[in-house]
Amino acid sequence: MSLDVANVNGGNGNENPTHSQDKRELLCLLKLLKKYQLKGTEELLCQEANVNSADLSNIDDDDVKTVLNAALSLTEDKLNRQAASAAAALSNESKAATETNAAEALAKFIGDDAFDAQQYEQAYEELRTFVEESLDIYKHELSMVLYPILVQIYFKILASGQVEKARGFIEKYKSDLDGYYIEGLFNLLLISKPEELLDNDLVNAMETDKFVIRMSRDAHSLFKRHIQDRRQEVVADIVSKYLHFDTYEGMARNKLQCVATAGSHTGDAKRQDNKIRVYYGLLKEVDFQTLTTPAPAPEEEDDDPDAPDRPKKKKPKKDPLLSKKSKSDPNAPAIDRIPLPELKDADKLLKLKALREASKRLPLNKEQLPSAVFYTILNSMQGVTCAEISDDSTMLACGFADSMVRIWSLTPAKLRALKDAEALRELDKESSDINARMLDERSGEMTRSFLGHTGPVYRCAFAPEMNLLLSCSEDSTIRLWSLLTWSCVVTYRGHVYPVWDVRFAPHGYYFVSCSYDKTARLWATDSNQALRVFVGHLSDVDCVQFHPNSNYVATGSSDRTVRLWDVLTGQSVRLMTGHKGTVSSLAFSICGRYLASGSVDHNIIIWDLSNGSLVTTLLRHTSTVTTITFSRDGTLLAAGGLDNNLTLWDFHKLTDDYLSNQITVSHHQDENDEDVYLLRTFPSKNSPFLTLHFTRRNLLMCVGLFKS
Repeated sequence: MSLDVANVNGGNGNENPTHSQDKRELLCLLKLLKKYQLKGTEELLCQEANVNSADLSNIDDDDVKTVLNAALSLTEDKLNRQAASAAAALSNESKAATETNAAEALAKFIGDDAFDAQQYEQAYEELRTFVEESLDIYKHELSMVLYPILVQIYFKILASGQVEKARGFIEKYKSDLDGYYIEGLFNLLLISKPEELLDNDLVNAMETDKFVIRMSRDAHSLFKRHIQDRRQEVVADIVSKYLHFDTYEGMARNKLQCVATAGSHTGDAKRQDNKIRVYYGLLKEVDFQTLTTPAPAPEEEDDDPDAPDRPKKKKPKKDPLLSKKSKSDPNAPAIDRIPLPELKDADKLLKLKALREASKRLPLNKEQLPSAVFYTILNSMQGVTCAEISDDSTMLACGFADSMVRIWSLTPAKLRALKDAEALRELDKESSDINARMLDERSGEMTRSFLGHTGPVYRCAFAPEMNLLLSCSEDSTIRLWSLLTWSCVVTYRGHVYPVWDVRFAPHGYYFVSCSYDKTARLWATDSNQALRVFVGHLSDVDCVQFHPNSNYVATGSSDRTVRLWDVLTGQSVRLMTGHKGTVSSLAFSICGRYLASGSVDHNIIIWDLSNGSLVTTLLRHTSTVTTITFSRDGTLLAAGGLDNNLTLWDFHKLTDDYLSNQITVSHHQDENDEDVYLLRTFPSKNSPFLTLHFTRRNLLMCVGLFKS
């Protein structure tokens, strides 16, 4: 190693500042070598630089630190400049690649180098005239092709860079379409640049899946003949690439029948989507008689010579409530189809208590409607985002926009916490009332709060055992809270966007969540990783619900569809279309065969899960239907919405009418008069409904937020 430092210690007395600084840095380096006892290197450097070791006495540790920090700073600046230069070069390459990819993607929209917008507009005008002049029996089905073809032509004109012409095309023909398509068209008109087509959800949805149109074979033949006779190559090209016709034999559907299943971003559901068998029956309940009946004593011989007159022992009487054996349902899944948690004795006692309480249930019908109690949340500054009542109707949980979760006791019994560890060790673990003894009476409070989320809380859900609570938030996490220690037990991470809804399985252990990331996920309480990810919706999944047998999960989405997923396989087994807006609420019937869904379009739709068909649409609400629930005996359906109204529907009559007309093919169902099934409407003063809950005795509990 050679250093150009010949004049560091020599020269005249008029040293320039640069040489002085170099000498100081060299002495600091020698000081550092001496500190780490690198004697050979120190002597060699002194000899090469002609430096005297005695000069080191003028250098202290602070001088060494100063020189080292300056050197490190220079190195860091150099590295940063190199990194910035590399990043800029990479950014330029990435930008160029992105622009190339965008240009290629837009070219696919256009599909032809010699693109002529006028030709497409003329072809659409001819198609529109053909539909208007067709026979009334076919007109309604043929009109279903106008929306997807209009949208695809708009995409092509926009991709060619003619933004104003594309908007003018939509404005000219949008009045021909049904009202439920206007929202989608309005969102498309917000696209101001061709490049924005590549990031639009609706555009991606129509590119990913073909738009499905259900049409009679006769109507489909007429349509094919039109595009062949008129030589409409541009329309034929769009049809082959972006449309799928699900044809059937028989008479064409009328206007009401076409509208009933329309509205989804990708058209009707294919019949193939609903072919898989669904085991919608309920699982066989646990035999409580074995739990409550003591073990039989060993039989004694009756012919005891020493006690011939001894009276015979009476057999214990069986509880008639518990001796009823549940019939096996042929539509129920096998009990071991999915692994379910084994019931502990404490859980069996809770179920036994619930069964005894249910025996006092009030039967409901149109002559005997339920009593309703309304809990109004006051002074919340509009900050309440959700509410949930526990299965035993003893606790109310609310989520707030300020990230807090709050629990109230709805009975005189206070919310107690566990005793400390030392006190728990002294308890008799074999005691029958061990659960009550574990709780500290002095810790009882009427309300408790949970803090931990960093965004608004969108849903709370109680575990069936009432000892745990789930909450989900805008912060993309789900938290599990203990209602014994009143603390957060687990934080589940997996979603990458806000989580809208979370629900426990009726049998416990499993829970399901849904998110803005277009997925729903199945979890187990003892695992911080999702067990299943349900992928298929084309927009965010807004609500989710577990089937009563815990084998299936239903989801409702902003893509206006409802899906049923198999928990075992993670596969979509039902796809149901008919809503004209975001699906906001879901509820399964007590028998498990039917699913009710409420929507932003103000409607409630009843679905038959055995075949995925639409049973009927209930029309009464004038705003979003936010909550739906069934009475405990399954005879009534209750719904509440943002219109401050609670509606009660005769679900027993509705299903009887449906089953008696089972011969009717699904696509020929007649529109039902909603007033036939509506029993009563209860308006609140000025409080939108957050949640509805039937107690085990069929008292209806409502929670709403007062709007001042």
